[in-house]
This record gives sequence, C-alpha cells and structure tokens, in this order.
Amino acid sequence: VELAAALEESARLEEERRAPDEKVSSSLAAERPPSVEEEEPPDDFICPITTELMIDPVMAADGHAYERTAMERWLATKSTSPMTGEALEHICLFPSHILRRMIREWREAHPGR
Repeated sequence: VELAAALEESARLEEERRAPDEKVSSSLAAERPPSVEEEEPPDDFICPITTELMIDPVMAADGHAYERTAMERWLATKSTSPMTGEALEHICLFPSHILRRMIREWREAHPGR
C-alpha cells in the first residue's frame, strides 16, 4: 500500500512539474508573431480595385494609388474615383516610384509573396 501511494505521489508531482512547461510552450506558440512568409503586406501596397499586391502603382487625381492596368481599365469607362465615387479632376496617371520601390523591397524580404 505504501509503495502504491508513493508511486501515485511521484506521478502527481511529475505531472505538476510538467504542466507549467507545457503551458509556457503553448502560450508562446499562441503569441508567436507570424513568420516572414506569413506576414500580410501593408494595406498601402494593395490595389483597392484588384485587392492584390501592386506591381506598377500609379497615383490618380484622387490621391490614391492603384495598379496601372486596373486603373487604366477603370478609366476606359469611368471618370470617377474608385475610392470615393467622386469625379476626377483629370484622368492622368502618374508613376509612384517610391511606392513601387517600397513594394519591391517588401517582396524581396518576403519571398513567395
């Protein structure tokens, strides 16, 4: 009887010793930030028309950036802002070199995206 009680006590103590370690490792996994591959691109890198990462961003008269081909298709039939619906002062599109560079750098840091 004493041996059985001692074995039960030993098993209970071993269980208590393991429990904090398991809680810590599971909470660390829950708090772990997404890996570089899983990280979503910044919202400003996403075209509001296509909802995809831009490759050739352009600035429109409304001050927003869009993927060039998507905005050209939009302007082929409309003269309003895709973001606000208001009339655009002009339909000229200007390359956003700084945004294109930032997106390219983000892609290089996040292969496979």
